[in-house]
Amino acid sequence: MTEQGTRAQVGAGVQARPGQPAVLVLEDGRAFAGEAFGAVGETFGEAVFSTGMTGYQETLTDPSYHRQVVVMTAPHIGNTGVNDRDYESERIHVAGYVVREPSRIASNWRSQRDLGGELAEAGVVGISGVDTRALTRHLRERGAMRCGISSLDASAAALLEKVLASPEMLGADLAPAVSTQAPYVVAPRDGERRFRVAALDLGIKRNTPLSMAARGCEVHVLPATATADELLAIEPDGVFFSNGPGDPATADYAVAAATGVLRAGVPLFGICFGNQVLGRALGFGTYKLTYGHRGINQPVKDLATGQIAVTSHNHGFAVDAPRDGSSVDTPFGRVAVSHLALNDDVVEGIACLDVPAFSVQYHPEAAAGPHDASSLFDRFCELMASAGKGGV
Repeated sequence: MTEQGTRAQVGAGVQARPGQPAVLVLEDGRAFAGEAFGAVGETFGEAVFSTGMTGYQETLTDPSYHRQVVVMTAPHIGNTGVNDRDYESERIHVAGYVVREPSRIASNWRSQRDLGGELAEAGVVGISGVDTRALTRHLRERGAMRCGISSLDASAAALLEKVLASPEMLGADLAPAVSTQAPYVVAPRDGERRFRVAALDLGIKRNTPLSMAARGCEVHVLPATATADELLAIEPDGVFFSNGPGDPATADYAVAAATGVLRAGVPLFGICFGNQVLGRALGFGTYKLTYGHRGINQPVKDLATGQIAVTSHNHGFAVDAPRDGSSVDTPFGRVAVSHLALNDDVVEGIACLDVPAFSVQYHPEAAAGPHDASSLFDRFCELMASAGKGGV
Protein backbone atom coordinates (compact mmCIF):
# COMPACT_ATOMS: atom_id res chain seq x y z
CA MET A 1 0.00 0.00 0.00
CA THR A 2 1.38 3.40 -0.93
CA GLU A 3 1.93 6.19 1.58
CA GLN A 4 -0.99 8.05 0.03
CA GLY A 5 -3.11 4.95 0.49
CA THR A 6 -2.77 5.08 4.27
CA ARG A 7 -5.15 8.03 4.41
CA ALA A 8 -8.58 9.12 3.16
CA GLN A 9 -8.47 7.50 -0.26
CA VAL A 10 -12.03 8.53 -1.11
CA GLY A 11 -14.01 11.59 -0.16
CA ALA A 12 -11.23 13.90 1.06
CA GLY A 13 -12.97 17.17 1.88
CA VAL A 14 -16.42 15.53 2.07
CA GLN A 15 -17.71 15.80 5.63
CA ALA A 16 -19.57 12.86 7.15
CA ARG A 17 -23.27 13.37 7.71
CA PRO A 18 -24.78 12.90 11.20
CA GLY A 19 -25.35 9.24 12.02
CA GLN A 20 -23.38 7.93 9.02
CA PRO A 21 -22.11 4.44 9.94
CA ALA A 22 -18.41 3.72 10.27
CA VAL A 23 -16.31 0.82 11.51
CA LEU A 24 -12.85 0.48 13.03
CA VAL A 25 -11.01 -2.85 12.73
CA LEU A 26 -7.78 -3.79 14.49
CA GLU A 27 -5.27 -6.14 12.92
CA ASP A 28 -6.12 -8.86 15.47
CA GLY A 29 -9.69 -8.82 14.15
CA ARG A 30 -11.45 -6.89 16.92
CA ALA A 31 -13.96 -4.45 15.46
CA PHE A 32 -15.75 -1.36 16.83
CA ALA A 33 -18.85 0.13 15.24
CA GLY A 34 -19.52 3.85 15.39
CA GLU A 35 -20.37 6.93 13.36
CA ALA A 36 -18.26 8.69 10.75
CA PHE A 37 -16.44 11.77 12.04
CA GLY A 38 -14.48 14.13 9.82
CA ALA A 39 -13.98 13.07 6.20
CA VAL A 40 -15.78 10.23 4.45
CA GLY A 41 -13.42 7.50 3.29
CA GLU A 42 -11.03 4.81 4.47
CA THR A 43 -7.75 5.19 6.31
CA PHE A 44 -5.08 2.93 7.76
CA GLY A 45 -2.32 3.33 10.33
CA GLU A 46 -1.01 2.26 13.71
CA ALA A 47 -3.66 2.49 16.44
CA VAL A 48 -2.30 4.37 19.47
CA PHE A 49 -3.93 6.19 22.38
CA SER A 50 -3.28 9.63 23.83
CA THR A 51 -4.14 10.38 27.45
CA GLY A 52 -4.28 14.19 27.23
CA MET A 53 -7.55 15.77 28.35
CA THR A 54 -6.76 18.91 26.36
CA GLY A 55 -4.50 19.95 23.50
CA TYR A 56 -6.22 17.89 20.82
CA GLN A 57 -5.35 20.40 18.10
CA GLU A 58 -1.65 20.23 18.98
CA THR A 59 -1.89 16.43 18.91
CA LEU A 60 -3.51 16.41 15.48
CA THR A 61 -0.84 18.66 14.00
CA ASP A 62 2.19 17.02 15.65
CA PRO A 63 4.29 15.45 12.84
CA SER A 64 5.27 12.63 15.20
CA TYR A 65 1.74 11.20 14.73
CA HIS A 66 2.31 10.68 11.01
CA ARG A 67 0.74 7.37 9.88
CA GLN A 68 -0.92 6.81 13.27
CA VAL A 69 -4.62 6.52 14.10
CA VAL A 70 -4.99 8.35 17.40
CA VAL A 71 -7.52 7.23 20.00
CA MET A 72 -8.37 9.97 22.50
CA THR A 73 -8.96 8.61 26.02
CA ALA A 74 -10.75 11.79 27.15
CA PRO A 75 -14.45 11.22 26.37
CA HIS A 76 -15.35 14.69 25.04
CA ILE A 77 -13.26 16.16 22.24
CA GLY A 78 -13.75 19.35 20.26
CA ASN A 79 -15.13 21.55 23.05
CA THR A 80 -12.89 24.53 22.29
CA GLY A 81 -12.99 24.25 18.50
CA VAL A 82 -10.00 24.93 16.27
CA ASN A 83 -7.92 28.04 15.67
CA ASP A 84 -4.97 28.98 13.49
CA ARG A 85 -2.53 29.75 16.32
CA ASP A 86 -2.51 26.29 17.87
CA TYR A 87 -1.32 24.46 14.76
CA GLU A 88 2.07 22.85 15.52
CA SER A 89 2.88 22.33 11.83
CA GLU A 90 1.48 23.21 8.42
CA ARG A 91 -1.20 20.53 8.48
CA ILE A 92 -2.92 17.73 10.37
CA HIS A 93 -0.66 14.67 10.40
CA VAL A 94 -2.68 11.89 12.04
CA ALA A 95 -3.80 9.11 9.70
CA GLY A 96 -7.13 8.80 11.51
CA TYR A 97 -8.96 9.99 14.62
CA VAL A 98 -11.08 8.10 17.16
CA VAL A 99 -13.25 9.81 19.80
CA ARG A 100 -15.99 8.78 22.18
CA GLU A 101 -18.20 11.85 21.81
CA PRO A 102 -17.45 14.92 19.68
CA SER A 103 -18.62 18.17 21.20
CA ARG A 104 -21.84 19.38 19.60
CA ILE A 105 -20.70 23.00 19.93
CA ALA A 106 -17.34 24.76 20.08
CA SER A 107 -17.28 27.30 22.89
CA ASN A 108 -14.11 29.35 23.28
CA TRP A 109 -13.20 32.95 22.51
CA ARG A 110 -10.27 31.73 20.39
CA SER A 111 -12.32 29.26 18.35
CA GLN A 112 -12.48 29.89 14.60
CA ARG A 113 -13.82 26.58 13.26
CA ASP A 114 -15.30 23.31 14.52
CA LEU A 115 -13.19 20.13 14.75
CA GLY A 116 -15.34 17.92 12.53
CA GLY A 117 -15.19 20.39 9.68
CA GLU A 118 -11.44 20.84 10.12
CA LEU A 119 -10.84 17.09 9.88
CA ALA A 120 -13.05 16.87 6.78
CA GLU A 121 -11.26 19.75 5.09
CA ALA A 122 -7.93 18.01 5.73
CA GLY A 123 -9.26 14.68 4.44
CA VAL A 124 -8.81 12.96 7.81
CA VAL A 125 -11.15 9.99 8.29
CA GLY A 126 -12.35 9.52 11.85
CA ILE A 127 -14.92 7.64 13.88
CA SER A 128 -16.99 8.63 16.92
CA GLY A 129 -19.33 6.79 19.25
CA VAL A 130 -16.63 4.20 19.95
CA ASP A 131 -16.08 2.77 23.42
CA THR A 132 -12.62 4.33 23.65
CA ARG A 133 -12.16 2.98 27.17
CA ALA A 134 -12.50 -0.61 25.92
CA LEU A 135 -10.33 0.17 22.89
CA THR A 136 -7.60 1.68 25.06
CA ARG A 137 -7.63 -1.29 27.44
CA HIS A 138 -7.32 -3.61 24.45
CA LEU A 139 -4.29 -1.70 23.13
CA ARG A 140 -2.69 -1.71 26.59
CA GLU A 141 -3.08 -5.48 26.80
CA ARG A 142 -2.27 -6.42 23.19
CA GLY A 143 -0.05 -3.51 22.19
CA ALA A 144 -0.28 -0.82 19.52
CA MET A 145 -1.23 -2.40 16.21
CA ARG A 146 -2.37 -1.61 12.70
CA CYS A 147 -5.99 -0.65 12.16
CA GLY A 148 -8.38 0.72 9.59
CA ILE A 149 -11.39 3.03 9.69
CA SER A 150 -14.02 2.99 6.97
CA SER A 151 -17.18 5.00 6.40
CA LEU A 152 -17.54 3.49 2.92
CA ASP A 153 -18.01 -0.20 3.71
CA ALA A 154 -19.35 -1.60 6.98
CA SER A 155 -17.82 -5.04 6.33
CA ALA A 156 -15.27 -5.69 9.08
CA ALA A 157 -13.94 -8.75 7.23
CA ALA A 158 -13.19 -6.78 4.06
CA LEU A 159 -11.55 -3.99 6.02
CA LEU A 160 -9.39 -6.46 7.97
CA GLU A 161 -7.85 -7.74 4.74
CA LYS A 162 -6.80 -4.18 3.89
CA VAL A 163 -5.48 -3.61 7.40
CA LEU A 164 -3.24 -6.67 7.16
CA ALA A 165 -1.90 -5.39 3.84
CA SER A 166 -1.04 -1.95 5.25
CA PRO A 167 2.54 -1.03 6.32
CA GLU A 168 3.75 -1.60 9.90
CA MET A 169 5.42 1.03 12.06
CA LEU A 170 8.39 -1.21 12.85
CA GLY A 171 10.95 -0.52 10.16
CA ALA A 172 9.18 2.59 8.86
CA ASP A 173 11.39 5.51 7.80
CA LEU A 174 9.02 8.48 8.11
CA ALA A 175 11.02 11.55 9.19
CA PRO A 176 11.83 12.73 5.63
CA ALA A 177 8.10 12.61 4.77
CA VAL A 178 7.22 15.24 7.40
CA SER A 179 10.40 17.32 7.43
CA THR A 180 10.81 20.70 5.81
CA GLN A 181 12.01 20.46 2.23
CA ALA A 182 14.04 23.67 2.41
CA PRO A 183 16.02 25.33 5.23
CA TYR A 184 14.48 28.29 7.04
CA VAL A 185 15.42 30.55 9.93
CA VAL A 186 13.51 31.50 13.08
CA ALA A 187 14.88 34.78 14.40
CA PRO A 188 15.41 35.57 18.10
CA ARG A 189 12.17 36.87 19.56
CA ASP A 190 13.63 40.14 20.84
CA GLY A 191 15.98 40.62 17.91
CA GLU A 192 19.27 40.17 19.79
CA ARG A 193 21.06 36.91 19.02
CA ARG A 194 22.80 35.12 21.86
CA PHE A 195 23.32 31.79 20.08
CA ARG A 196 23.08 30.33 16.61
CA VAL A 197 21.43 26.87 16.59
CA ALA A 198 21.28 24.37 13.74
CA ALA A 199 18.11 22.28 14.14
CA LEU A 200 17.63 18.99 12.29
CA ASP A 201 13.93 18.77 11.45
CA LEU A 202 12.89 15.15 11.93
CA GLY A 203 9.28 16.26 12.51
CA ILE A 204 9.76 19.44 14.52
CA LYS A 205 6.86 21.24 16.19
CA ARG A 206 6.49 24.99 15.73
CA ASN A 207 6.81 25.75 19.41
CA THR A 208 10.27 24.18 19.60
CA PRO A 209 12.25 26.79 17.61
CA LEU A 210 10.01 29.47 19.13
CA SER A 211 11.02 28.27 22.62
CA MET A 212 14.68 28.64 21.66
CA ALA A 213 14.04 31.97 19.94
CA ALA A 214 12.53 33.25 23.20
CA ARG A 215 15.95 32.61 24.77
CA GLY A 216 17.85 34.58 22.16
CA CYS A 217 18.61 31.74 19.75
CA GLU A 218 18.69 32.20 15.99
CA VAL A 219 17.42 28.81 14.84
CA HIS A 220 18.36 27.48 11.40
CA VAL A 221 16.01 24.57 10.64
CA LEU A 222 17.36 22.03 8.14
CA PRO A 223 15.73 19.03 6.39
CA ALA A 224 15.87 15.61 8.03
CA THR A 225 18.54 14.30 5.67
CA ALA A 226 20.96 17.19 6.22
CA THR A 227 24.46 15.93 6.91
CA ALA A 228 26.78 16.81 9.76
CA ASP A 229 28.81 18.96 7.35
CA GLU A 230 25.67 20.88 6.38
CA LEU A 231 24.69 21.40 10.02
CA LEU A 232 28.19 22.51 10.97
CA ALA A 233 28.52 24.76 7.91
CA ILE A 234 26.14 27.16 9.66
CA GLU A 235 28.86 27.56 12.32
CA PRO A 236 26.34 26.86 15.08
CA ASP A 237 26.88 27.34 18.76
CA GLY A 238 24.76 24.21 19.25
CA VAL A 239 22.90 21.58 17.26
CA PHE A 240 19.36 20.42 18.01
CA PHE A 241 17.76 17.11 16.95
CA SER A 242 13.96 17.22 16.97
CA ASN A 243 11.08 14.86 17.57
CA GLY A 244 9.62 12.90 14.67
CA PRO A 245 7.81 9.75 13.52
CA GLY A 246 8.95 6.26 12.59
CA ASP A 247 11.48 3.66 13.65
CA PRO A 248 14.84 5.17 14.70
CA ALA A 249 16.59 2.03 13.46
CA THR A 250 15.88 3.23 9.90
CA ALA A 251 17.27 6.75 10.41
CA ASP A 252 20.92 6.03 9.61
CA TYR A 253 21.21 9.48 7.99
CA ALA A 254 20.30 11.21 11.25
CA VAL A 255 22.56 8.93 13.31
CA ALA A 256 25.46 9.74 10.96
CA ALA A 257 24.73 13.46 11.38
CA ALA A 258 24.71 13.13 15.17
CA THR A 259 27.98 11.19 15.07
CA GLY A 260 29.59 13.98 13.07
CA VAL A 261 28.37 16.63 15.50
CA LEU A 262 29.70 14.63 18.46
CA ARG A 263 33.10 14.30 16.78
CA ALA A 264 33.17 18.05 16.20
CA GLY A 265 32.54 18.70 19.89
CA VAL A 266 29.66 21.09 19.23
CA PRO A 267 26.97 21.07 21.97
CA LEU A 268 24.08 18.79 21.04
CA PHE A 269 20.55 18.60 22.45
CA GLY A 270 17.94 16.09 21.28
CA ILE A 271 14.32 15.41 22.17
CA CYS A 272 12.05 12.44 21.50
CA PHE A 273 13.20 10.96 18.14
CA GLY A 274 16.35 13.04 18.62
CA ASN A 275 16.97 11.23 21.91
CA GLN A 276 16.78 7.90 20.11
CA VAL A 277 19.08 9.16 17.35
CA LEU A 278 21.67 10.30 19.91
CA GLY A 279 21.36 6.97 21.71
CA ARG A 280 22.09 5.05 18.52
CA ALA A 281 25.01 7.38 17.69
CA LEU A 282 26.48 6.53 21.09
CA GLY A 283 26.15 2.81 20.42
CA PHE A 284 22.92 1.98 22.24
CA GLY A 285 20.05 0.08 20.66
CA THR A 286 16.42 1.11 20.38
CA TYR A 287 13.27 -0.99 20.63
CA LYS A 288 9.53 -0.67 20.10
CA LEU A 289 7.41 -0.21 23.21
CA THR A 290 4.28 -2.30 23.64
CA TYR A 291 1.93 0.69 23.44
CA GLY A 292 4.19 3.71 23.92
CA HIS A 293 3.74 6.96 25.83
CA ARG A 294 1.39 9.57 24.42
CA GLY A 295 -0.21 12.40 26.35
CA ILE A 296 0.59 15.37 28.56
CA ASN A 297 0.56 13.75 32.00
CA GLN A 298 3.62 11.47 32.07
CA PRO A 299 5.75 11.54 35.27
CA VAL A 300 9.53 11.48 34.76
CA LYS A 301 12.30 11.41 37.37
CA ASP A 302 15.60 13.26 37.03
CA LEU A 303 18.08 10.77 38.50
CA ALA A 304 20.63 13.47 39.36
CA THR A 305 18.30 15.68 41.41
CA GLY A 306 15.45 13.35 42.30
CA GLN A 307 13.04 15.94 40.93
CA ILE A 308 9.87 14.64 39.30
CA ALA A 309 8.30 16.47 36.36
CA VAL A 310 4.96 15.92 34.68
CA THR A 311 5.78 15.88 30.99
CA SER A 312 4.42 15.68 27.46
CA HIS A 313 5.20 12.49 25.50
CA ASN A 314 4.66 11.08 22.05
CA HIS A 315 6.86 8.06 21.38
CA GLY A 316 6.50 4.39 20.54
CA PHE A 317 10.23 3.56 20.60
CA ALA A 318 12.82 3.90 23.37
CA VAL A 319 16.57 3.75 24.00
CA ASP A 320 17.94 0.50 25.41
CA ALA A 321 20.51 1.60 27.99
CA PRO A 322 21.42 0.61 31.60
CA ARG A 323 18.95 2.11 34.07
CA ASP A 324 20.89 1.59 37.30
CA GLY A 325 22.48 5.04 37.24
CA SER A 326 25.94 3.79 36.28
CA SER A 327 27.87 5.25 33.37
CA VAL A 328 28.76 3.31 30.23
CA ASP A 329 31.88 3.72 28.12
CA THR A 330 31.12 4.67 24.52
CA PRO A 331 33.22 5.89 21.57
CA PHE A 332 32.49 9.40 22.87
CA GLY A 333 33.35 8.82 26.52
CA ARG A 334 31.13 8.04 29.47
CA VAL A 335 27.34 8.20 29.11
CA ALA A 336 24.65 7.75 31.75
CA VAL A 337 20.88 7.49 31.75
CA SER A 338 19.65 10.77 33.23
CA HIS A 339 15.85 10.34 33.38
CA LEU A 340 13.39 7.48 33.87
CA ALA A 341 9.63 7.20 33.34
CA LEU A 342 7.96 6.45 36.66
CA ASN A 343 5.08 4.51 35.12
CA ASP A 344 7.19 1.80 33.50
CA ASP A 345 10.91 2.54 34.08
CA VAL A 346 11.58 3.41 30.42
CA VAL A 347 14.70 5.47 29.67
CA GLU A 348 13.63 9.11 29.29
CA GLY A 349 16.98 10.84 28.93
CA ILE A 350 20.71 10.31 28.45
CA ALA A 351 23.66 12.54 29.29
CA CYS A 352 27.19 12.48 27.92
CA LEU A 353 29.74 13.06 30.67
CA ASP A 354 32.81 13.76 28.51
CA VAL A 355 31.34 15.61 25.51
CA PRO A 356 28.72 18.39 25.47
CA ALA A 357 25.59 16.43 24.59
CA PHE A 358 22.33 15.38 26.27
CA SER A 359 18.82 14.41 25.27
CA VAL A 360 15.39 13.61 26.67
CA GLN A 361 12.60 11.41 25.38
CA TYR A 362 9.85 13.92 26.17
CA HIS A 363 8.83 17.38 24.91
CA PRO A 364 10.11 20.47 26.74
CA GLU A 365 8.29 22.75 24.27
CA ALA A 366 5.11 21.12 25.64
CA ALA A 367 2.42 22.54 23.41
CA ALA A 368 -0.24 22.37 24.86
CA GLY A 369 1.57 21.76 28.16
CA PRO A 370 2.62 21.03 30.86
CA HIS A 371 5.67 23.27 31.26
CA ASP A 372 7.66 21.47 33.97
CA ALA A 373 10.44 20.66 31.51
CA SER A 374 10.78 24.01 29.71
CA SER A 375 14.02 24.71 31.63
CA LEU A 376 15.77 22.14 29.43
CA PHE A 377 16.08 24.86 26.78
CA ASP A 378 17.88 26.97 29.41
CA ARG A 379 20.16 24.01 30.07
CA PHE A 380 20.97 23.86 26.35
CA CYS A 381 21.82 27.57 26.37
CA GLU A 382 24.03 27.06 29.43
CA LEU A 383 25.79 24.19 27.68
CA MET A 384 26.49 26.38 24.65
CA ALA A 385 27.74 29.18 26.89
CA SER A 386 29.99 26.90 28.95
CA ALA A 387 31.46 25.42 25.75
CA GLY A 388 32.72 28.88 24.92
CA LYS A 389 30.04 29.44 22.34
CA GLY A 390 27.65 32.31 21.83
CA GLY A 391 27.64 35.73 20.30
CA VAL A 392 28.06 36.73 16.67
